[in-house]
Amino acid sequence: MSAIALDRRSQTRLSCDVLVVGGGAAGVAAAATAARHGLSVVLVERHGFCGGGAVAGHSGTVCGLYEASDNLRNRPVQAVWGFAGEFVDALEARGGLADPVRYGKTFTRVHDPIVWRETADAFLADAGVQVIYHAVATRVLVEGDEAIEGAEVWTKQGPVQIRAGMTIDASGDADLVAMAGMPSFVGDNGRVQNPTMIFRLMGVDVAAFRAAYGEDTIMPAAVSEMIVAANGSGDYTLPRAKIWLFPTTRPGELLCNCTRIIGADGRELNPLLWRDFAEAEIEGRRQAREYARFFRDRLRGCENAFVNDMAVQVGVRQTRQIEGRAKLMNADVVGGRKFADGIARSPWPIELHSGTRPKVEWLLDDVYEIPFGCFVPVKGQKIMASGRCLSAEHEAVASARVTAQCFSYGHAIGHATVVCLRDGVAPAELPGADLRMMLNRDGARLDG
Repeated sequence: MSAIALDRRSQTRLSCDVLVVGGGAAGVAAAATAARHGLSVVLVERHGFCGGGAVAGHSGTVCGLYEASDNLRNRPVQAVWGFAGEFVDALEARGGLADPVRYGKTFTRVHDPIVWRETADAFLADAGVQVIYHAVATRVLVEGDEAIEGAEVWTKQGPVQIRAGMTIDASGDADLVAMAGMPSFVGDNGRVQNPTMIFRLMGVDVAAFRAAYGEDTIMPAAVSEMIVAANGSGDYTLPRAKIWLFPTTRPGELLCNCTRIIGADGRELNPLLWRDFAEAEIEGRRQAREYARFFRDRLRGCENAFVNDMAVQVGVRQTRQIEGRAKLMNADVVGGRKFADGIARSPWPIELHSGTRPKVEWLLDDVYEIPFGCFVPVKGQKIMASGRCLSAEHEAVASARVTAQCFSYGHAIGHATVVCLRDGVAPAELPGADLRMMLNRDGARLDG
């Protein structure tokens, strides 16, 4: 006899103006923005907290706020405002954000992941968003061929059916778009940037560490050379030589972005595949311990260091993306291209994680813009995307995926949702230039 799939628990039904699936930076910004304009909003998040890659993945930094330059003069120049600036100010007010630190030719800011969670909780509560934690969207609700009416969500209580006037896919992986069978793609012909396991070291003499290796959080060539030599000696297994170590908001602690997680067969692992995802978690934890051992043995100031925290899950840089009505191209990023319907700006470099050394390609003293059409699927109604699953080329998304920009995307898509529902306009019919003006009125400063 064949088995029958069952779930006899009763189903709960909810209705709202806006359903947001995913509580990363993009989802929080979209949900809070829409709710502030009087819409009823439900946000669904699979963890017990918001933050996505910034918190669960422990990326630990708010990247993408500041311009890059060959002449930094230790003075960051902020290029991104709006919701990103508001959230950063709130983090700082709560004591959860460090001062800007050097990252190559620009600056970034390290945050406390616990304070990030609490700040997101406060933003959503103040806006009146209904949050459902520990919940995963399992199916989309579709009317006709293209109209998305919400989603069915798994919870411990049982399935919850959420009907919505507009649905925002902020899952990071374009989950709802894929469920609905809308056009999407994965990386560069299926090849994605490798995930990473970020961890924290406590017990570090940070002053001695900085005196030895400088203020730049991208470690100098001498450290890379030490890693290559140690890896070659057979005493350690250290697959990535160019690494980033950040002092944090906590005394005696470093945030360590240094692992390169590839499969036993040499492939870049794809977290969309459950076997790859599991392999990445196990290999990531093993590598974190190995790098921590090397740091303790070889790096100044780390002699008494120990691992005090690891990411809840591997940090995911790239998986599935939507096919949008526009696509951000690699040339747009390196050329600093501007768009009449640009709804977000970015000064962040292409930061491509593939191979033994991450590739960093800088855009100096400038920003590029991301057009609204990158978040509007080529097919489908009553749905938009937000976050790193935007329509973008392989190397372009290696810049466009970072935290400050994801806040900006959510800010824009939240406003777009308000207009679509208020005026009865489909996302594909909403002029991006009009949306840009709304964002500028709400503090985005897209025109500088």
